[in-house]
Amino acid sequence: MTTLLHDFWPVFVAGLLIGGLAGTIGLYRHKLALALAIGVALSIAATWIWHGPAGAADHFARTAERQAREALDHYEMTKVTAHLHRGPLTRRLILSGPADDWQRGELVRLFSQVPGVSSATWSDDDPGLPLLVEEVAGALAGFLLGLLVAYLVQLRRRYNAQWTW
Repeated sequence: MTTLLHDFWPVFVAGLLIGGLAGTIGLYRHKLALALAIGVALSIAATWIWHGPAGAADHFARTAERQAREALDHYEMTKVTAHLHRGPLTRRLILSGPADDWQRGELVRLFSQVPGVSSATWSDDDPGLPLLVEEVAGALAGFLLGLLVAYLVQLRRRYNAQWTW
C-alpha cells in the first residue's frame, strides 16, 4: 500500500475532473468566479467523502497499524504498541511500551519507513498535519491543473474561431 496511490491519487483525479469542468463552464459562460467557488467547494466535498464516508482513512489506518504490528511481532516486541495519531488522523505513528534507549531509537528509525507513515515517535506532543488537510491539498492541486487544461482548451477554441476559411 502506498499513500500516494491509495489516498492521494483518487482525490487528485477528482480535483482534476472538477477543475476541468468548472473551468470549461466558467470560461464559456463568462462566470469564472462563481464556477471557481463551486468547483473548489465540490473538490473539498469530494475529498471529505473519500476520506470519511467512503472509508479511505479507516483503510489507511488499519493497513498502517497492521504493518506496524506485524513488524513488532517479527522483532518479538509484543509489549510495544504502535498506532496512528488520531483526532484528527495523521500519518504520524505513536509507539508506546517498554523499551530501552537503543530500541527506542531503532524502532523510530524503522517505523518511519513504513509505507504511508510520515514519522514515528514515542511521544504524542506534536500530532503533525492531518491526513484530510494533505488530501485536500492534493485535490486542490488537481483542481488547479484541471483549470489550466480548461483554460488552454478554451484559448485554443478562441484562437481557432478567428479562422473562417
